[in-house]
Amino acid sequence: MRMLRWQAAQVAKGRKALPRACTQRLRAPNGHDERETPATGLAYPDVSQYLAWINRETRQNFRLPSLREWEFMAAEVLPHTPDPIFVNPDLTWASTYLLEPQTKRALRLQGALATTSQGIVDLNGSVWEWTSDCYAGAAVGLVSNDRCPAYFVGGEHIAAVPFLVRDPARGGCAVGAPPAHLWMRLVSDKL
Repeated sequence: MRMLRWQAAQVAKGRKALPRACTQRLRAPNGHDERETPATGLAYPDVSQYLAWINRETRQNFRLPSLREWEFMAAEVLPHTPDPIFVNPDLTWASTYLLEPQTKRALRLQGALATTSQGIVDLNGSVWEWTSDCYAGAAVGLVSNDRCPAYFVGGEHIAAVPFLVRDPARGGCAVGAPPAHLWMRLVSDKL
């Protein structure tokens, strides 16, 4: 619902000169209710703009989780990694594709999947979530976070996705099978 309010706020401000990332109209797939369907197809700049807007509107300090935080939240609902079939490093890709569970790629309603003991829902579906961690070495000072070419996303497995990609299923995943959908989960350090 907040995504719809954000879009309305952008239109109300008459922002016609915004970059393409700002003018994207988010719609639920046919037959899905927008209030019950995750807003997917979000590139990292879309998420950054939404974060700035929601923090300004609510006077809160929401942010994306770090990769470590995301893995901690999802640990109890994600499948365990099986032992590889091939141990030869040249065949790692084959082992990965043969052993990875194949989640249905269809977008499901919010709350349709597993819930953690902490009450966090839908960490184990076909929607991967952006994290704040840069894939290209920002953590060790090799590149500043504002110049990061790809970020980690959490889902069935951890993947690195270029920051401008909205639909990784059509290409753009640097690690493993591509995620089906991209969206965001916000966290706050306040209780």
